[in-house]
Amino acid sequence: MIGLLLALAAQALAPPASDILSPEARAGLAVDAARPKAARTMAERRAAAEAIQQEIGQRMLRRYGVTMTERTIAGVPVRVFTPKVRRRGAAMLLNLHGGGFLVDSGSITENVPVAGLTGYTVIAVRYRLVPGAEFPAALDDALAVYRAILRDTPARRVGVYGTSAGAILTVELAARLKREYVPMPGALGVFSGSGDLSRAGDSASLFLDPGILRGVVQGYAGTRDLTDPALSPARTALAGWPPTLCIASGRDYLLSSTADFCRKLDADGSSAKLVLFDGLPHAFWSYIEAPESDAAFATMARFLKAELERKAR
Repeated sequence: MIGLLLALAAQALAPPASDILSPEARAGLAVDAARPKAARTMAERRAAAEAIQQEIGQRMLRRYGVTMTERTIAGVPVRVFTPKVRRRGAAMLLNLHGGGFLVDSGSITENVPVAGLTGYTVIAVRYRLVPGAEFPAALDDALAVYRAILRDTPARRVGVYGTSAGAILTVELAARLKREYVPMPGALGVFSGSGDLSRAGDSASLFLDPGILRGVVQGYAGTRDLTDPALSPARTALAGWPPTLCIASGRDYLLSSTADFCRKLDADGSSAKLVLFDGLPHAFWSYIEAPESDAAFATMARFLKAELERKAR
């Protein structure tokens, strides 16, 4: 399963599929459930994640007419997604992929539809992974690529978004930009993420063994205290943040964390919008081809395009 933790998805608490879902969504969930869940080496886990990305992603590339290239920016490997039609002066998007900080499980499926629907180029940061590259390695990579983008594109015309681990990194990147007086992006997308790694929220206990989540978070944080605002920005004031779209789903083990972060933004006076998809699991759009996933990508694209085009005027 592509989500916060591919290798341990079998241990998620999975109730029967909801009868409100489309046939395509139910079929996609069944395919995901049938994938082998046996313990693998890290290399095998990463290869499995990439295989799923290529399987689904190649269909998406053809469907949306998007071109994918591999590059290096500021010394960091990236995937660049270029839409078929991109007008001069268009905004730019920076993506931080999901995968539990362990695998690259979102560089294709998270980005092809967004590039195709917005008409914006998406740069997906293939940041360093744990084990061996604990916090702040991934954040340093994201910051380096973001700074490089700012050489050619005003910050107000840059959107940053991510799913799962990438949503957590999106929040941490925004906090670091503010702390270091680097211009903030024009819009943020926090999709099934968290702004406070020191607490999981109620949904984690409903849909995942909380011990798994704690292990993933601690592996990423290394020796850092989870209450450190650099790891958990929601523990500080969030006034002055960019407009932010938060997306989660009804059976998402990060539903509580996503909603709590969105509510904190709103309470601190920043513009925040929460969209919830009913009856679906964590980060479903990144591994299920279904009308519900299409709707999620359309929601992301509408928000990012509206905010970044508004800032072009």
